[in-house]
Amino acid sequence: MQLALEGISKTAGPETWLYNMSLAPAAGAVTVLLGATQSGKTSLMRIMAGLDVPQSGHVLVDGHDVTGMPVRQRNVAMVYQQFINYPSLKVRDNIASPLKLRGETGIEARVQQLAQKLHIEPFLDRYPAELSGGQQQRVALARALAKNAPLMLLDEPLVNLDYKLREELREELSNLFASQDSTVIYATTEPGEALLMGGYTAVLDAGELLQYGPTAEVFHYPDTLRVARAFSDPPMNLVQAHWRDGAVALADTQTLPVSLPLQTSADLTLGLRAADLHTRCDAADVALKGVVELAEISGSDTFVHVTTPMGGLVAQLTGVHYFDLGSPITLYFDPRRLYVFGADGVRLLAPSKDTLEGRHGAH
Repeated sequence: MQLALEGISKTAGPETWLYNMSLAPAAGAVTVLLGATQSGKTSLMRIMAGLDVPQSGHVLVDGHDVTGMPVRQRNVAMVYQQFINYPSLKVRDNIASPLKLRGETGIEARVQQLAQKLHIEPFLDRYPAELSGGQQQRVALARALAKNAPLMLLDEPLVNLDYKLREELREELSNLFASQDSTVIYATTEPGEALLMGGYTAVLDAGELLQYGPTAEVFHYPDTLRVARAFSDPPMNLVQAHWRDGAVALADTQTLPVSLPLQTSADLTLGLRAADLHTRCDAADVALKGVVELAEISGSDTFVHVTTPMGGLVAQLTGVHYFDLGSPITLYFDPRRLYVFGADGVRLLAPSKDTLEGRHGAH
């Protein structure tokens, strides 16, 4: 199924929830709507589903205009962040409900298959209230999958689950979606979740569609500073710099060996991902001296917050490391891994594909 939004906008009184945007999610693939709370993800999904009508623009399905067609007349499956199940029905009947509505045969076998995929077979004869939150959300997901709708919308379905359950379900969902023919729209506030889901990503911010494309491409090549801020976890380190006399000059008078397509002096913002800062020096690296302000161990990584003459930076170091607070530290980075944004926020430079893949190559 090919869904297309053309010139969609949405207002509520004096507030604009969605600014004029057009989007055609890849058919039969996963598209992640990535953005902070109130970026417009839910408003956009409600228009896709037919729950709301846009202020302007059109919603097309396989070339047919369905703008204003109510959700009950569309073949759409939805999963919300709340655990929405039929409380008076046992789990097996919850999952079977869309199959019974369509009058399908082989219902029990299909229920068993979905229950097995989502690891809820032991709970088929229980009621939703007898299940944990994670188990209830698995039931809601199984029911949505049973509907086998050409369009599946998931609005932050894992946000209310604990960390371990979220990690488990993320992996399972990406595998499940890969085996489905549905066009899947998945909303999340978490960049890491978008990367795990793969497929395509649409970055939203304050009701605007900033960029859409294959997830890895949007992550590695953000068009603007706003996209880079939205699609980085931990946040991208951002440093103010200046293009002067054919070189990038930092606040501490240090210059970097970076070539830019600029003819005159200009203010710049340099971006560097936390994972690209390290404490060992390679041949082409640039050194940054600073002071340790905080060191946090998270899983198998250590996040070190460092004060430098250019401002605060965060380094993501693999492994468990210990630092004395207030102690001097020297961080290093490969200048080929820098992002450079102009005064208007538009990207001027990004790491080359060879650099991102760890091979030596020119900028």
